[in-house]
Amino acid sequence: MARPPPGLVFKEKHRKDMKLAEILSGGRVASGVAVTSKKRALEEIAKLLAQGTPSVSHVDILNSLASREKLGSTGLGHGVAIPHGRMAGISASVGAFVRLKHPVDYETHDGQPVDLVFGLLVPQNATGEHLQHLAAIAEKFSDDTFCAQVREAKDEAALHALLTH
Repeated sequence: MARPPPGLVFKEKHRKDMKLAEILSGGRVASGVAVTSKKRALEEIAKLLAQGTPSVSHVDILNSLASREKLGSTGLGHGVAIPHGRMAGISASVGAFVRLKHPVDYETHDGQPVDLVFGLLVPQNATGEHLQHLAAIAEKFSDDTFCAQVREAKDEAALHALLTH
């Protein structure tokens, strides 16, 4: 059963227009990543996002994600987090996904640890685009059946296919 993502309200047209295949390549999907903390999970996402943004270092990306986290956790609940940030020096949005080997404390509103992390980086001034991407990601991950499929996917290729179709 689908549940609305807390704190995220978007116009329906934004979700229909956005396809995750536009921002997520197969090379930026990882499974079975072993980390022990939220900080380490953010580091892994930053490294993957950096593969899609050669003009920006993973350290700068990590700083952007961490700055956003200071405003409040990007954990949606039910084991899902969508760390995101804006970045000068990039011209298009970039996504990355990590399925963690073991869930980590992510300071979510429901107190549940996180094992599914979708990172998003958008150009500095792309507010509308940022919201469209967040809406599309949140919509997918608000579906319990979809999350179960992601958790059961056998490898990165299967994960990428699920995420982008």
